[in-house]
Amino acid sequence: MFNGKNVLITGGTGSFGKKYVEMILARYKPNKVIIFSRDELKQFEMEQTYNAPQMRYFLGDVRDEARLKQATDGVDFIIHAAALKQVPAAEYNPMECIKTNIHGAQNVIQAAIANGVQKVIALSTDKAANPVNLYGATKLASDKLFVAANNMVGPRPTRFSVVRYGNVVGSRGSVVPFFSKLIADGAKALPITHRDMTRFMITLEQGVDFVLKNFERMHGGEIFVPKIPSMRMVDLATAMAPDLPQEVIGIRPGEKLHEIMCPADDSHLTLEFEDHYVITPTIQFAHEVDFTLNRQGERGAPVGEGFEYNSGNNSSWLAPETFLEMAANKDP
Repeated sequence: MFNGKNVLITGGTGSFGKKYVEMILARYKPNKVIIFSRDELKQFEMEQTYNAPQMRYFLGDVRDEARLKQATDGVDFIIHAAALKQVPAAEYNPMECIKTNIHGAQNVIQAAIANGVQKVIALSTDKAANPVNLYGATKLASDKLFVAANNMVGPRPTRFSVVRYGNVVGSRGSVVPFFSKLIADGAKALPITHRDMTRFMITLEQGVDFVLKNFERMHGGEIFVPKIPSMRMVDLATAMAPDLPQEVIGIRPGEKLHEIMCPADDSHLTLEFEDHYVITPTIQFAHEVDFTLNRQGERGAPVGEGFEYNSGNNSSWLAPETFLEMAANKDP
């Protein structure tokens, strides 16, 4: 569906954007792939590797609606990946996080509608489900904006959906490169916040592939959640450094013991498909949609009352050897 099309990625110089460019150019023949981000150095560095004729690099900030409208002129598909994501930084700089993650989300919506973009997928996070920190709260607000945007379009063709997944193994700023640096620097122990802590784990390639599939599946208004394994943080640390002791340092501000991707309070809205879940909108759309049947012909069924997709009660767990294989595949 991307052949001959123009695709724009906000925050496109990050790990996701690089892997997405690599995969879309390998699988399809897009007309243009536009990287929209605010850091000129990261764009310059990315351009040294990702310099196919289809590539375009636009400097701009999602806080700037006018610039977004310029950049999205003639665009068919948008992936909204731009966000301030560091939990402690968001706690210390709340308004900056709100400006990017909430106001920026609304600007993307306005630009997409103004330019008749066909489909938009916004990247979310497990922290947006029952949030306990500001980052998660801003992403929940962003999710709500993108879902509700389907009622703002009127007769226009634009549709909006959200993809929510867990920790990306090895992505910038995540625990794997953090532990790797500590090990390389000769650390005497690895810091563990809590011995029972668990997280959902996904590779960058799996995340990109899930987004690509959901462009084909989406009606508009869905929150797509992949079925992925969980891992205990103590097992992750042991896999990376079996000979190093672990030091429990306590849960950090805004951190959960287990992450949730489908809250129990949304169980009446949640559908289970073969390899993913869909959280359907809380609001009624002007256009009627049967979310149990997606545009790929896949059929979903309602989950049981009180169902919660939680990293602590997950039925799928990541074995240490499998995790090491995933971590060995370095992200761009």
